[in-house]
Amino acid sequence: MPGLDDRAWDLVFGPEAQRLEARACPGPPGLGLGATAELSFSSAGLTPEELALLQHLRDARLEPAAPEGMARLLLPADLLEELGERSPGLACLAQAQRNATAPRARPRILGVLNVTPDSFSDGGRHSRPDRAISHGLKLIEEGADILDVGGESTRPGAEPVEASEELERVLGVVTALAADGRALVSIDTRKAIVARTAIDEGASMVNDVSAGTADPEMLASVARSEASMCLMHMRGTPSDMQSAPAYRDCVREVVAYLRERVAEALKASIPVSRILLDPGIGFGKRLEDNLALLRALPELRSLGLPLVLGVSRKSFLGLLGGEDRPHERTFETTAAVAIGALLGADVHRVHDVAGARRALAVAQAVARGAPTGGAH
Repeated sequence: MPGLDDRAWDLVFGPEAQRLEARACPGPPGLGLGATAELSFSSAGLTPEELALLQHLRDARLEPAAPEGMARLLLPADLLEELGERSPGLACLAQAQRNATAPRARPRILGVLNVTPDSFSDGGRHSRPDRAISHGLKLIEEGADILDVGGESTRPGAEPVEASEELERVLGVVTALAADGRALVSIDTRKAIVARTAIDEGASMVNDVSAGTADPEMLASVARSEASMCLMHMRGTPSDMQSAPAYRDCVREVVAYLRERVAEALKASIPVSRILLDPGIGFGKRLEDNLALLRALPELRSLGLPLVLGVSRKSFLGLLGGEDRPHERTFETTAAVAIGALLGADVHRVHDVAGARRALAVAQAVARGAPTGGAH
């Protein structure tokens, strides 16, 4: 997908696309369900002429969809390609379908490395730099493709820390693991100065749970580097995000937010080939919102960018499985990783790398119909 031209990306993130809110609704990627195109979009985003054209197509079915103002379209995928040549709105629909059904790369594992005293899951276990480096090397041995180093907890209720303290926690860890060279290093931060300093020390990705909204310098800082950036959806801030989250249509709102943040990243001159998206499971979401977003991963692929999924040890898994202790939610996490892989996630942010690697091997075999020899 990063090889698409500027016009194709404008059909996904430009003003027309933002008005239309187009999402393809295919079956799970890789399971051969792409002959029929099913799309959801804002009926107000199409012109009367475009709507009339769709309503009179013999092989298409156009009907209202919830919430009010949305429409649902089913038609043969090859017919949608032909219609895409007739108008900008229909071209947006066709591009959404192409993005959602595009071939996928091998799923990657993003190993969690919290260098904090108050993480929700491993609360201070790796807060000393030497312990963090040792754990990072262990995650690499287990199969991590990327290590996500974080020096500020983003658990529900967490308070921010000063940039100087965050840098003191993470800098030596980033330097050592980047020098090892066997895995890429990501810096999990909302602060531009932390991102810039970590990049200078070898980090090749910035994972910002605020999608560049917490620090007005973040997008420009990443743009001036060669680092990738993960833009995540979060309602509120870590300190208040779980106080009373509420959505009318969680999937629609998350997709619209991510589309808007990508548009801002592109304006800041971050190349589209360096952008990843994260729906923000557990960040300002209720149980039903988390489940809806998991089911909607095929629709999120309409945006055409790699999807990062962070379900590891999250509280919604505890609600489903009955386990109160985050570090004991291994089985629930493994199940969610496999499901997420089948539904379209590209990068899996996990604490238990070995378990995720095995889960991805099974998911890949199911999707491809033959053993793959493992996820690596």
